[in-house]
Order: sequence, then C-alpha cells, then structure tokens
Amino acid sequence: MTLTVEREMSRRVLRIVASAVALLAALSCTCEAEAAKPRFAFGIIAGPAHSAPDETATQRLLDVIGHEQLAFVVYDGNLKGATQRCDDALYEQRQQVLQSSRVPLIFIPGQHDWADCDSAQAGGYDVTERLDFLRQTIFADNASLGQSTLALTRESEVARFHAYRENVRWQVDGTVFVGLNVVGGNNHYLNAGGRNGEYDDRAIATAFWLEHAAQYARRRHAHALVAFMEADPNFKRGKHAEQFSWLRFGRRLPRDGYIEFKRSLVKAAKTFPGPIVIVHATPHALPRGFSIDQPLYDDNGEHLANLTRIEFGPREAMTQWIRIEANFAKAPPFQVSVRQIPRTLPQPPAEPLPGEDSAPAFTPSASGVMPAPAPVPPGAPTDEPPLLPLLPEPQAPTLPAPEPAPDQPPDGATDQDSMQRGT
Repeated sequence: MTLTVEREMSRRVLRIVASAVALLAALSCTCEAEAAKPRFAFGIIAGPAHSAPDETATQRLLDVIGHEQLAFVVYDGNLKGATQRCDDALYEQRQQVLQSSRVPLIFIPGQHDWADCDSAQAGGYDVTERLDFLRQTIFADNASLGQSTLALTRESEVARFHAYRENVRWQVDGTVFVGLNVVGGNNHYLNAGGRNGEYDDRAIATAFWLEHAAQYARRRHAHALVAFMEADPNFKRGKHAEQFSWLRFGRRLPRDGYIEFKRSLVKAAKTFPGPIVIVHATPHALPRGFSIDQPLYDDNGEHLANLTRIEFGPREAMTQWIRIEANFAKAPPFQVSVRQIPRTLPQPPAEPLPGEDSAPAFTPSASGVMPAPAPVPPGAPTDEPPLLPLLPEPQAPTLPAPEPAPDQPPDGATDQDSMQRGT
C-alpha cells in the first residue's frame, strides 16, 4: 500500500516537472522568436535646400542625423528652390552636401529638380535634358550617397527601362523600400495637344517598378513595402471623377497626372497582402509635422486597408526631421516622430586607441518608441487609423480635422504617433 502511494506521488512529481520544463521551453522559444524579429529606424528630411544659404543648414541637419543609429536617411525631393537656376554647378554643389551624410542617403527627385527647369527663373532649360543630367550624376552609381553606402537596385537594370536610374529598390531586414520619380506640379503632365512623351513613358516605367516591387515583396514574404516619392498624388481625385467630368459644363478639371500611379498602387496593394506604406512630402507645414491616413479605394469603392500614407511637412524644415522606427516584435510596427536638432552639436568622438572599441557617437535626442494607441470605441472617428485595422469599414475618404498648432517644442522634443498592424 505504502509502495503504491509512493509510486503515484513520484508519477505526479514527474508530470509536474515535465510540464514546467515544457512551459519554460515554450517561453524560451517565444522570447527567441520575438528577439529575432527585425528592429531598425530610418530618417527623412523635407528638401530644406531651397537657396544658397540653406546649404549650411542642410549640412548641419545631416550632421545631427549622422549621430543617430539609422539604417539610412531619405532626402525626399527638391535639392533646389523653384527660383534657382538649374545649372550644373548647383547640382554638383548640392551633391557634395548629400555625400557628406554619415549614414547612407537616398535622394528622391522632386519637381524643382527637373520638372520646373524650363521656367525663365530656373534658366529656361529643357526638362528632359536636366533629368538626364541627374541620371548621369547623382543617380550614376548602384549605391546610395553618403560616407557609408547602401546597395541599390535601379530600374535601369531592366533593358526596357534602361533610362530610369532614379527609380530604385533596396531592402533592410526583410522590409522592401522603393524610390519613385513622381513629382509635384501634376507630375509634369502637359495639357498641350499631342503625345505627352516624357510623362507617358515615365508613367509606364513608374507603374512597372511599383508593381514589380509588390511582386518582389510577396515572393520574399517581406514584412512590409515602403515607397517614397516627392508628390502628393491627390487621393481625393479618382477614376469616377474623371468619368463624369463632362457634367461640369465647361468647368472641366485638368487631367489628373497621378491617375496611372494610383491605379498601379491599387494593383500593388492587391498583389502584396502585407502592409504598404506610401511616404511623401507636402509643401505646407502640418500642425504635428506629419499626418497618417488610409486614403486608397479601388474603382469599386472598396477600401484597401493594407495601405497607409504618411504625409510629412515639418514646421521648420531646417531644424526638424522625421524619424520612423520599425519594430516588428510589437503590435504597432511603425512609429513616426518629429525630431528637433539641438542648438549645439555634440563634439566629434575621439579616435579610439589601438585595441579599444569605439563608443557610440551620440545618444538619440528622444526615444522613438511609443506604446500602442488606445483602442477606439466602435463608431468613434479617428483621423489616424491603424495600419491593418481588424474590421475595416468602407467609407468615403475624408481629411482629418485640422489640429491647433502646438507651441514650438524645446530642443530634442518630439511629436510621435504609430501605425498599428492587426492580425
């Protein structure tokens, strides 16, 4: 009797120990899986170099960003202002400024960089010739600009699109990034009669590169697809507005120069089921420095909930920049914040002695990580929806209500928000 009881107790102890070991192993695997998920950050600056004096401020901005732990930084359009001449010497000088970046820098062309160069103030250049000049200089290498570089895949590697070196693709820790030549000013669509050669050919090349990137991301099971461009594609205008434009009785709107791009974006969102993020600048300062929405609908009015737009417009482009942190181990994988550069720059680090490891050069001015946003009650409006909401409800796209502009943040202060990904 006593022996039977002892055996039964031994069995129970063994079962408890086995359960505890299995639980610890499961927790260990979960922690390892979470730790294996990628986490990195990148920066964006909003084309601050609009005049010769701006070069010093742009250089200082790049110096500050260079002290951050970033995978890369994007200069999103407009190396020059609309009234500056599109001379070779100016481009060469601005390229030297970009080359000074400590982190890899990807330049996205903007409207003033080539599309406006035919104006009298800009020198009356042929815009196609100016774009070709940029392709032969700034976009000449298959690597980013900067003191440290990042390998780029250019659309020019496709024989059919050998001229379009400005359209690029790169990858960081399982996230696919693309840069596209989609510019302001209605994407350089000309309303004159005849074939709109430059626009038509570039629209085809852009559509191919975006849709190809979606296929590339799907085949590689990418965490996300992020696309940069300079222009606001005006998501409020869609195909249906174009179909019934004749009802305006002489008040016909100019042809939408972004319609082909938006159609390709719909195809990309249906090809790649993961999160797609579109990042572009706005010429107007935004109250928070950026805004987040989900503005894309297909031709049937279906809301494409896997696409999110980040529109950025810092109040002070000379002293502020955008930081986006990707952390796929958390429910909100992307956090967006505005960074303010300090009044005084940190001293450059001393050269380490032989055999000594160099210490980090700079501590970020503020944390780029923020908690997930509070849940929104059903039916409550929100001007900044999550990246992949669990229950998307189609509705007419509306602009978020403007927020009162806050006071100027102190040095190092941030304004931040996140985009949430559902299951």
